[in-house]
Amino acid sequence: MKSLRTASALVLLAVVAGCGASDEATSTEAGAGYPYTVKNCGADVTFDKAPERVVMLKSAAVPYLHDLGVMDRVTARAGQYPKAYYDDATLAELDKIPLLTDKTDTSGHLQISKEVVISQQPDLVLGQVDNLSRDTLSAVDIPLLEEPALCEGSTAVPTFDDIYAQMESYGKVFGKSTEAATAVTALKERMSKIQKPSSSRTAAVLYPTVGGGVTYAYGSASMAHPQLEAAGFTNVFASSTERVFEVTLEELLGRNPDVLILLYSDGDPAAVEKALTGLPGASQLKAVQGKNVMTQLFNFTEPPSPLSIDGLEKIVERFPA
Repeated sequence: MKSLRTASALVLLAVVAGCGASDEATSTEAGAGYPYTVKNCGADVTFDKAPERVVMLKSAAVPYLHDLGVMDRVTARAGQYPKAYYDDATLAELDKIPLLTDKTDTSGHLQISKEVVISQQPDLVLGQVDNLSRDTLSAVDIPLLEEPALCEGSTAVPTFDDIYAQMESYGKVFGKSTEAATAVTALKERMSKIQKPSSSRTAAVLYPTVGGGVTYAYGSASMAHPQLEAAGFTNVFASSTERVFEVTLEELLGRNPDVLILLYSDGDPAAVEKALTGLPGASQLKAVQGKNVMTQLFNFTEPPSPLSIDGLEKIVERFPA
């Protein structure tokens, strides 16, 4: 059984420090790397052994768990898992995992009760949702891990190095450090092969609300920022230290990026594009006039994960120069 305890209660023999938004971690050599403590969103989460009953409330961890070969430890999942994210092997793994609910609100946030999650008797929950906090789960001795970039109040500027650090952290949580090292090597090799276009183009990453409502933009605390830079763009919202924030069309017109990348969680990408291009005055945007608008599923950008590298490859392919 896993437990939550403070780092001061542990005899620490090794310290592993991540960069940017990555988790900070400590572990001992005893017991094949356990107990292992990871600092997640400011909380110390300790594992006395590898998790065996995982409930996944967000899809962001899927590529990590697949690369580590531990998807069979996920006993239930909730939320959206668009097929476009995954290869056939990962889809086959997901198909074997019962889906508790895929109900989300208009902004893509999962709607699920704490009773449903707790009834699964998990020894780890991946992903925090609005009505199911870390404190609620820790009260019944269930640890929770959130992707570091999604921690509330995080203002650290993420980098692709955070992906490697998170893979290594999950490797230690699940007792798969060797597999994690192999996966990191493969990811770095992919990054080395991406040719960054040479240009002075500007871009913005947005999340429009389909059906009317707020449009959100992503600043320097979002993975959208290093992704744009790696694709050869200047983020017009780089001066914002927020991860995501509301933006008006007037402000967008004032910055007038050459390219727009529109994120969405599920549904029809044409409707997502229309949610932006159909706004009064949007036809004046350079990106709209030049048909340089790209829709992209959310996890291909946010949070930092192997899917962010997939997303980078897609952006470079769509806007090569």
